[in-house]
Amino acid sequence: MKISENWLRQWVNPANNSKELGEQLTMAGLELDDAQTVAPAFSGVVIGEVVRCEPHPDADRLRVTAVDVGEGEPLQIVCGAANVRTGLKVAVATVGAVLPPIDGKEFRIKKGKLRGVESHGMLCGASEIGLEDAIDGLIELPADAPIGVDVRDYLGLDAMIFDVSITPNRGDCFSVLGLARELGAINRLPLNRPAIHEVVPTLNIAPSVKVLNDEACPRYLAQFISNIDRSVVTPKWLSDHLVASGVRTHNFLVDVTNFVLLELGQPLHAFDAKKIVGDVVVRLANQGEQVELLNGQTITLTGDELVIADDVGVLALAGIMGGLRSAVTDETTSIILESAHFSQLAIAARARRFGLHTDASQRFERGVDFDLPLTALNRATALIHEIAGGQVGQITTIENTNKLPKREPIVLPKIKIQQILGMDLPSDEVVAMLNRLEIETAFDGHQFTCQPPTHRFDLHIAEDVIEEIARMYGYDNIVTHLPKLTFAMSHDDAQDIEKNLKLGLANSGYFEAVSFSFSDAATEALFDDEQLGAALSLANPISPQLAVMRRTLLSSLLPVVSRNIKRQQSRVRLFESGLCFVGQDINDLVQTPSLAMVATGLVDDESVYDKRLMDFFDFKRDIESLLPRQLNKFLVSYERADLTFLHPGQSAYLLVDGVRLGWFGQLHPSIAKAMDLPMVWVAQFAIEPLIQTYRTTSPITAPSKFPSVRRDLAFLVDQSVTWQALMESIRQSAGDYLIDLWLFDVYQGERLPEGRKSLAFAMLLQDSKATLEDETIKGVMDKVIKTLTNEHDAQLRDS
Repeated sequence: MKISENWLRQWVNPANNSKELGEQLTMAGLELDDAQTVAPAFSGVVIGEVVRCEPHPDADRLRVTAVDVGEGEPLQIVCGAANVRTGLKVAVATVGAVLPPIDGKEFRIKKGKLRGVESHGMLCGASEIGLEDAIDGLIELPADAPIGVDVRDYLGLDAMIFDVSITPNRGDCFSVLGLARELGAINRLPLNRPAIHEVVPTLNIAPSVKVLNDEACPRYLAQFISNIDRSVVTPKWLSDHLVASGVRTHNFLVDVTNFVLLELGQPLHAFDAKKIVGDVVVRLANQGEQVELLNGQTITLTGDELVIADDVGVLALAGIMGGLRSAVTDETTSIILESAHFSQLAIAARARRFGLHTDASQRFERGVDFDLPLTALNRATALIHEIAGGQVGQITTIENTNKLPKREPIVLPKIKIQQILGMDLPSDEVVAMLNRLEIETAFDGHQFTCQPPTHRFDLHIAEDVIEEIARMYGYDNIVTHLPKLTFAMSHDDAQDIEKNLKLGLANSGYFEAVSFSFSDAATEALFDDEQLGAALSLANPISPQLAVMRRTLLSSLLPVVSRNIKRQQSRVRLFESGLCFVGQDINDLVQTPSLAMVATGLVDDESVYDKRLMDFFDFKRDIESLLPRQLNKFLVSYERADLTFLHPGQSAYLLVDGVRLGWFGQLHPSIAKAMDLPMVWVAQFAIEPLIQTYRTTSPITAPSKFPSVRRDLAFLVDQSVTWQALMESIRQSAGDYLIDLWLFDVYQGERLPEGRKSLAFAMLLQDSKATLEDETIKGVMDKVIKTLTNEHDAQLRDS
């Protein structure tokens, strides 16, 4: 927010220079973004009066003028402005004047000729001296402007403008009053408030108002003013304040409402009373209703916007912008002046919906003092009455005090200040600081009872009050204490293990992908398996393609694979680590750190001789590379996967010591087809149990110096019996002599009974203390055969 330093000092005038004032605001939490003069540097421009204005002899659009600048003979100056005329007071750049640079180059006024006529200077428009053009032509100064006075001094162009960054929680500071209140509290100075009083009504007329939604508008005030003298122009002192605050002047009535907005922080709106038909009604918009706003934009309302309307239709978008139909003009002589309190929730986001950002919406969204409407209305009415005359009617007030914001007292134990700030402040000093901020505070010896004022929407808990104490005491004055910490340093190897897993995949030719945690609902629906759980939909997604949280990393990785394939990358190897989100709402949400892999295309690069597509066992090799080398192979097992988005015959769960780490296999062909993908191999594992496998320690034993013995056994079993179940039974029954075991043959054919299959296992036996005797080996074999026969109905094959 831009505000004039001179205007601010009219309310409170500390003995500090501009820089010090800016530092005080910044340390109070109101950061000063910039401080600059009203106009950029220029010199040699004075006030002059056009005493003669004649047509140029050789140019229809030029005028030859004589301008009195208080230096004896008038200056002859050729001017092309349309509004130049005899008697006009104007800004004159004399010969030698230096004006603000144009395109970075110095602009110095020299004596010259225009179409053969000498010109000793230049008559200036606003833009020539670094101001904003209010009219097309020369600056028209008041008739009483003193001739010969430097324009910078007369217009106050050396005054500083503060550009203050107001945080969203401090809507009370969007005004001169709000900033002055802060500076007054910091410097222990009272405010020089202007005298604001109610103008005694001279008309027994009050606007007819109906408020149909007092939840959104708990307080609405309106006042009728007629017979306004519209020949009156905005006084210089008022327009100077507006210009210095970055606000363009319009007409007198609009300028007054803008002035009060900047001064007190209360948005006002003036309706042309003659353009209102019937009652003024505060209501929600009807869906599809349209209104043309003051900026010329016509918007279609959706039904949840608060509007001001009459019998014809919408007059204004409440708290945001007025409508063009009821706008005041230079011919307006009767107005209805509105001053209201609108709920924050009734205004929030409505302006952005229509691409609008107004001073009113900016304040109402952050919260405006709900006790301010009457004061602001009286201030505006008094200014209009004093400057432009007019007859003032009665004030119509519609309010429901039960719907106004509540300001509950805040209890602050004294000990809590010391706990948070690290220092013990005198109780009377704390009370004085808070009272200077208009937070009525009392102390009973143990705790402070603080009553927030109506303009503070950010004070709710004890910590909020402590922040106010810290601001007023000064952050630089708070004594620094090093914290006393007692903790035990311990190394967490999780990140190291995860990094090594990624490096291992990178060494295997996989590239890491980093993608959004959001997914397309259509893509997520392809993985609609109840075992994954429910998907969480976003209330306000970035785009329709990122509308749900991913339940599996495949939702992020597979679109990446598709983009690569469409760019002629037929061999793709990717992995990603990140969170998977499962849960229908935020209360049930479960977030699981996971690691996913995808692969498609040839096993090796095209430069390698073996040009075949990756198959299940190739991918299984890559999966097993994730497991630690020292892991006991007997702990690793696989189960057929039953996930609907995986190929039923080429997918499996990976288990270590009975704990399921995740799944891998071929993406179901129907999903691959839907995503326009070739055969793709996919995998996903929970990172925590995968990391835990690296923490499993295995005892270190010296190699046996005695020979090992291999024995092969083949069994006939039912086709439903898995080879892993047989291996587990062999391992359990063979005991400690078994040092290695593997399946080396599977046979199903005509020579076998129907429904049976043959599985052949190799067993490696060894004793660390002695050479195994034949009887011992036979005992182990007999035990294995007996166990498999009893547990799996296995039949030993002789040949």
